[in-house]
Amino acid sequence: MILAGEIGATRTRLAAFETAGNKLQRVVERIYASQEHSGLSQIIAGFIKTEGIPVHSACFGVAGPVKGGRSKISNLPWVIDSRELAQQLKLDSIGLLNDLEAYAYGIDALESNDFITLSEGSEDAEGNRAVISARTGLGMAGLFWDGFRHHPFACEGGHTDFAPRNDLEMELLAYLQKKYGHISCERILSGPGIKNIYDFLREAKKADEPKWLKEQMSAAQDPPALISQLALESKSAICEQTLSMFVSIYGAETGNCALNFMSTGGVFIGGSIAAKIVPKMRDPIFMQSFLDKGRMEPLLREMPVKIVLNDDSGIIGGARYTLIQKAFRSAGRA
Repeated sequence: MILAGEIGATRTRLAAFETAGNKLQRVVERIYASQEHSGLSQIIAGFIKTEGIPVHSACFGVAGPVKGGRSKISNLPWVIDSRELAQQLKLDSIGLLNDLEAYAYGIDALESNDFITLSEGSEDAEGNRAVISARTGLGMAGLFWDGFRHHPFACEGGHTDFAPRNDLEMELLAYLQKKYGHISCERILSGPGIKNIYDFLREAKKADEPKWLKEQMSAAQDPPALISQLALESKSAICEQTLSMFVSIYGAETGNCALNFMSTGGVFIGGSIAAKIVPKMRDPIFMQSFLDKGRMEPLLREMPVKIVLNDDSGIIGGARYTLIQKAFRSAGRA
């Protein structure tokens, strides 16, 4: 039995998978509110006790950089140590990956209906791939193409500097710098980032916030989701402007990501935000911003660009990682 996990600042997902050859079958899955627990070990202990499942291998994707088998979760006061978890599970070792690296491992296990294509790219597209995903934070990962298969690897591209492209975005940057100091892309391309854009437009008098909307925003448990919903329903001008600005910046940063990784094999946009605002992502503004790279536009036109609709890619990827590592170890002994 494989135990796989997807650990983020908002939620932690654990799932147990059975294997039949190279096939994975999910047996059980549970979702926990991360903030309500002291650490991953506590959640794992509760999961195993409740489900009564034996664990033969394990891998966890975590929302933060992994170094030396340890990770400090971004936006959460947890430190995860792979050696300590291995001891807890009575295993020789476990996999501990950046969450977007785990997500990248899951891409090839998805079905064709798990994707929406924004750009077909070249018919014979081949080469490196990239994944970018906006959720509570912004994550990225690369997949190196060796001529035979893709090898996922982690990065922390979501924390690189935000680069404004016009006067309005320069004003947004100045506004956010007063609040936070250093402004990474994540400050804008995330759930909290949607609210940051909205607050900027309101406070800078770029758009009006009517009384009814102010009341709804004050009562909302998830303001970014409310902003997105009202924008998609064309019920609020400030919300529509917020989402348009978000999608435009998302397209530009996805183009940057594609160039950084030379992603001629394709660019995959993951995360719950893109999947929930597909109509707006299909708006020409996203691809226009993606392609607006001067002399590199012809290269970017050849890259397939797809939205990943299946939110299971990360947890499936964690389970697939254990299978791939097992195959490598077996090949090494042969």
